[in-house]
Amino acid sequence: MNAATNQNTQKTNYTLSPYEKAMSSEMIALFTQTFSDSEGEGKTIGALVSELLKTTPEKDLKGFIAREGDRLIAGVLFTPLRFESGETGYLLSPKGVGQALIQFGLKQLKLQGVNLVFTYGDPSFYSKVGFQQVTEAQFNAPHKLSYPHGWLAQSLTNEALMPVAGSSSCAQALDNPVYW
Repeated sequence: MNAATNQNTQKTNYTLSPYEKAMSSEMIALFTQTFSDSEGEGKTIGALVSELLKTTPEKDLKGFIAREGDRLIAGVLFTPLRFESGETGYLLSPKGVGQALIQFGLKQLKLQGVNLVFTYGDPSFYSKVGFQQVTEAQFNAPHKLSYPHGWLAQSLTNEALMPVAGSSSCAQALDNPVYW
């Protein structure tokens, strides 16, 4: 799939595709550099991406990337968020990528039969790609949230978001209160 975006009136062409395991070191370097430049958390986010890629079973890891020519310019990872009731959604992390890539990833997940997607971040950004604020009363997070307004979800079906009872668990690499 090809897409184009205008940034500062400059046209950039990029290709969106699924992540492949052979891209692991490139993906870790991308997130380390991106978050070092923009938020000063590069080592932490790079380590998180490394752990996600190493410890999440391949069948559970859904990743998508954007390339400009041969250069990896963006990546996004989705990992399972499992609820005690048996419901499974997918958790978007880490962030810091463009809306087109997120939309591509959501479309791919929908095609794979995923019904729910969650993220923990800036509501004003993620609302632009269909996420809405939810509460822990509706969907328990794996850990206590330090920023409850950042708990966001999206239905990938035509149905409205319906609360899911019970506790939830996430990928091993995200199962650390520091990220919540």
